[in-house]
Amino acid sequence: MDKDNKPLAGRRIVVTRAPEQAQELILELEQLGAHIVLLPMVSFAPPEDWRKLDEQLRRLDWFQAILFLSKNAVRYILDRCAQLGIKCELLGSSNRLIAAVGPATAKALEERGIRVNYVAEKGTGEALAGELRQSLAGRRVLLPRSDRGDERVTAALHAAGADVTEVVAYRTTAPTEADASVLGGISRAEVDAVLFASPSAFENFRMIIGETETQKLSNRVDFVAIGPTTASAIRESHSLVAVQAEEPSAASLARALAKHYRQPMSARRA
Repeated sequence: MDKDNKPLAGRRIVVTRAPEQAQELILELEQLGAHIVLLPMVSFAPPEDWRKLDEQLRRLDWFQAILFLSKNAVRYILDRCAQLGIKCELLGSSNRLIAAVGPATAKALEERGIRVNYVAEKGTGEALAGELRQSLAGRRVLLPRSDRGDERVTAALHAAGADVTEVVAYRTTAPTEADASVLGGISRAEVDAVLFASPSAFENFRMIIGETETQKLSNRVDFVAIGPTTASAIRESHSLVAVQAEEPSAASLARALAKHYRQPMSARRA
């Protein structure tokens, strides 16, 4: 396909993912002709205190199911297991259910040699809990998560009758600084779209831009959400969501954005 005929040719797209998570999305968008502007709105860090996580990792045999809600949970859990000398094979023993929130998380587990029994069809933590409702009733479930994790997931697991142990595996933090020139370009609507892959990314962006200005900006720049949880966070702030991916993945997000810009201008915010 000729570069100028690609669906995102000439589009300036802001990616707010952390750099270590953004490469797949950037590649998908660039293949469709987009010009990428990086503005990381989240970063990640280890727990402030490892003791609670270490306690649970040292008794992995006790858990009958482990739910992974992100690639970050996979990375921090498996890296910590290695530091503690705990063999990863313990995670994927034959009598333990290993479930992942989506294909990217499942792939991260499989790349580390962990067998995945179930991948959520709808790609959210709440959906994963609901889809496994019958399988988790009465079972001891380990839920490694961010310190800013969605409480609705825990509520759904309790509603399913699971015996849930939550533990903070990593922290989601705001960036230490943001590129002022990029922020200025966004404020002046010199970009076409801003992509958000988590509620945390949007909340950090809103805190920097300001609530009222963010609401106004969503009328001039397309706000793009990777999934329903992120879209809900944007709408709850009274901002507009122009595009929502059908599945929470880089490929689905890129396809949704390409489809959006193929439409005539009059139909994009209908």
